[in-house]
Amino acid sequence: QVQLVESGGGLVQAGGSLRLSCAASGRTFSTYAMGWFRQAPGKAREFVASIKWSGNYRYYADFVKGRFTISRDNAKNTVYLQMNSLKPEDTAVYYCARSLTTAQATAVEEYDSWGQGTQVTVAS
Repeated sequence: QVQLVESGGGLVQAGGSLRLSCAASGRTFSTYAMGWFRQAPGKAREFVASIKWSGNYRYYADFVKGRFTISRDNAKNTVYLQMNSLKPEDTAVYYCARSLTTAQATAVEEYDSWGQGTQVTVAS
């Protein structure tokens, strides 16, 4: 019912910045919140940030507070993740996801739709 396509990943040096985009299409009217997750090789997919589709509520994982900012453009059906002060440990595939429930959802199981992911590599 909804398709999510991430873009904006790439290779950056430590301390650099990237802005990820997630474009949603299809029946998006039931979306409650959008989130970003990441998954490094050999590790579980982990929550990064989420934003309510209406209003200003944002929720962040502790390890990205002060460095990453999630935002949205409802007119474009797009959510963004601005990543600053990137560290090598931020290297992962970053996924956009849609939640039908809560903007504070941090578990993979609380999201029903996922994008294909975009690779972020931070060189040390």
